[in-house]
Amino acid sequence: NSQIGLARAIVKDAKTRKILKGVQEDLFTLGGDLASELVSANVPRISKSHVDNLEKTIDSIHGGLKPLRRFILPTGGAAGAQLQVTRAVCRRAERRVAALAKIEAINPEAIPYVNRLSSLLFDLARLANQRDKVKEEEWTHE
Repeated sequence: NSQIGLARAIVKDAKTRKILKGVQEDLFTLGGDLASELVSANVPRISKSHVDNLEKTIDSIHGGLKPLRRFILPTGGAAGAQLQVTRAVCRRAERRVAALAKIEAINPEAIPYVNRLSSLLFDLARLANQRDKVKEEEWTHE
């Protein structure tokens, strides 16, 4: 969540900052969700609608991006690079949530939410680089 806050501070685009603020709010919900027993009542939960909202946002951004033919290096301008760092932290969190799901019952929407969030962050990084006119660097496996 703090990495997303840093990204919000760096990103210039108001729409992207608004998306990131919504994600931060969702992450507080997710944190409480994961910290509470699944049977606990009156605990805000991540729901399919949260996942669907991420999907819709991804779709709206993805259409404006150039299709990838190769892997790209996680770099770019300040905003794009920070969003790539945030994505890497999100992927690590996804692995931890998946590990938690193996040892206790968790909300079944938690893993899809974090998975889709990493995809959103990737697309937002690409969008930030596009807006900042920073060329994507393709990985060359020499």
